[in-house]
Amino acid sequence: MAFFIPMNVGPFVISCSSKKIQGTDEYKLQPRRSGILSSKEEATRRQLLAVGFASPLVSLLTYSYNLTVLPAQAEDQEIQDKDESVVGAIKSLFDPNETTKSGKILPKAYLQSAREVVKTLRESLNEDPKDMSKFRRTADAAKESIREYLGGWRGQKSVVNEESYVMLEKAIRSLASFYSKAGPSATLPEQVKSEILDDLNKAEEEL
Repeated sequence: MAFFIPMNVGPFVISCSSKKIQGTDEYKLQPRRSGILSSKEEATRRQLLAVGFASPLVSLLTYSYNLTVLPAQAEDQEIQDKDESVVGAIKSLFDPNETTKSGKILPKAYLQSAREVVKTLRESLNEDPKDMSKFRRTADAAKESIREYLGGWRGQKSVVNEESYVMLEKAIRSLASFYSKAGPSATLPEQVKSEILDDLNKAEEEL
């Protein structure tokens, strides 16, 4: 005869069956396998639970890493770019030279002075001579920039062979030559004006 006895062992409930030993009055308890796992089965169960728990955790960490670390890297790169920009601006501020549109490295002071001549002389040539107040104002500005340019850079070996210097020298000579012959109050002919403006444009391309 066999009957079942429930046994509480820790958190597990084990069902056992009782079977009489032949030739005696004793009964032998036989645990039922359906109530408890073997050590190998238990290890397998724990691995499956661990994998099931770890998978969403790994996915969560990966997702969070993409959201938090990558923006941090982008932010670091942005800060680095700003730092390099600031350093470059400081170096440019104290650098006596500058790279021109044509790729040449020339003294910054020369380029600033030459550009001012191009700007003021062009404005003076394009001004309507009938508006005497504006015409005189632009003409005075042009004369001042030419005076400073010639006083600082005329005949300087560092720039005398540059195309911009040659073109500006040509434009200034053409203007001076005309007024020396026609007088300071003479009206500049369109042909002479066009030639001088063309020389200014060529000079500007090299600055």
